[in-house]
Amino acid sequence: MPRDDAEPEHLPGAVGGVTRIGRTVRRPTGPWTPAVHELLAYLHGHDLPGVPEVHGRDDDGREVLSYVEGRGVPIDREVVLDNVLTEAAEWLRDFHDLVDGFRPEGVRAWRGGEAVLADDEIICHHDPGAYNWIIQGGHFVAMIDWDMAGPGRPIEDLAFLAWTGIPLYREIPVADVVRRLNLLVDAYGEWGPMTVLDAVVERMTAASERIAAGQARGDEGFNNLAKVGEPQRTRDRVAAFTSRLPAIVAAL
Repeated sequence: MPRDDAEPEHLPGAVGGVTRIGRTVRRPTGPWTPAVHELLAYLHGHDLPGVPEVHGRDDDGREVLSYVEGRGVPIDREVVLDNVLTEAAEWLRDFHDLVDGFRPEGVRAWRGGEAVLADDEIICHHDPGAYNWIIQGGHFVAMIDWDMAGPGRPIEDLAFLAWTGIPLYREIPVADVVRRLNLLVDAYGEWGPMTVLDAVVERMTAASERIAAGQARGDEGFNNLAKVGEPQRTRDRVAAFTSRLPAIVAAL
């Protein structure tokens, strides 16, 4: 495990809270941590770039991960460059192709609860929003905050990425939505724009339900999201997006 003597630095944004110490970050753990570490070890073992490396746990029981140099994305104040959006979508496709070979048998405890991986599922990131991207020199270089990972369908991750990456959660010119949606689907290379749009409402409605369920069971990380108005904020944004959707479809 890396040894760092630097002063701790709180990093904002993570659901469970994260502290940087030198070239590592420390995060609270939970029942999901062993499964997530198993996933990250697999991804590192197969040389997927842009994934934090696990260095075990510290004396306080927190997980220790490598710190990824770069900057985060303040999504309410920034729309990422076109190339960053396409690079993130390309990375997501590489991740999905690789993780298709990761087939843990039996029940695993994930943050969303215990589950068995179904034949038509992969282990998704489940939170690949732009706020979890790291950018260096104007390029996407990493995806962080893996504690929400668990079984799902690839289109769910792509829809979530589109939600904040295009972005769809707030209003931008329809012409920009269409252009960037086409960039995203071309970069991922699997589904057309209508399939992604159809998946967005379902995926983000599920996100609000998962937040509410996490709060109901007392998950501290989900409870922290109440400070920014979740899950009602996402519900309101989904409703607003639904009202904008006919104009987007017409422009396609």
